[in-house]
Amino acid sequence: MIAIDWPALAALASVVLIDLTLAGDNAIVVGLAVAGLPRDVRRRAMWLGIGVATLLRIALSAVAVQLLAVLGLTLAGGILLLWVVWKLYRDWRAGDSVPAAAPAKSISLSAAIFRLVAADVSMSLDNVLAVAGAARDHFWVLVVGLILSVALMGLASTILIRLMARYRWIVAVGLLIIAVVALRMIYEGGAEVWTRLL
Repeated sequence: MIAIDWPALAALASVVLIDLTLAGDNAIVVGLAVAGLPRDVRRRAMWLGIGVATLLRIALSAVAVQLLAVLGLTLAGGILLLWVVWKLYRDWRAGDSVPAAAPAKSISLSAAIFRLVAADVSMSLDNVLAVAGAARDHFWVLVVGLILSVALMGLASTILIRLMARYRWIVAVGLLIIAVVALRMIYEGGAEVWTRLL
């Protein structure tokens, strides 16, 4: 008879719930990062970027406890995310005079992947720490949970890209959401640094 590891299954359920809750922001980032690419390159950029971001998440999750001790990490992540928002906003404004499906200024594949990874990892700090806390001693749970979040993010991003091509205001809303997350990270990270230095 096969023994069921109930604590591991409970941890997996927690990781899945965390991923479902936090995947929305990241799907917006993915959609915005690849929207400026030609249609035939978009899907490849999306999956390459998500794959690299997932590997980084697994690595970060493995050292999540040590990450908590790094002073200024949240502040630096917020600043990086705000920079990504600015770049995405500039690209969006450059394509304002033409349909979203064919932006005036198309970005390169490597630039799109870099932005996607930078924004995803910046926004995923809370996700990484929450998932690592839920998975605890079950590393396979961590990996399965992150793979699931990749699948969810890919599906949601594909839907968002189609919607953004038809309704440009969705891009503005997405940028606003990411900017709010970045500003919150800067505020919380700055407060943490200020408190520790005093």
